[in-house]
Amino acid sequence: MTLSEAIPGSTYRVAGLDLTTELSRRLEALGMIEGSGVRVLRKKRRGAMIITVRGTRFAVGLDIARHISVREAV
Repeated sequence: MTLSEAIPGSTYRVAGLDLTTELSRRLEALGMIEGSGVRVLRKKRRGAMIITVRGTRFAVGLDIARHISVREAV
């Protein structure tokens, strides 16, 4: 499943990033690496998602969220 399909209020684990190298490095610098926890705070229908990764809150656009694979946190 991708981050764009995630349900607000739920916590997930990053399974992989299918993005350009530049964008992948930027997200990794923010703490979004494989296995890190992601909590979806808010989600707009066609806009940005507000997420928390390792205590940092930021927005991710829908186009980026579609290329981030996640799985449900256990």
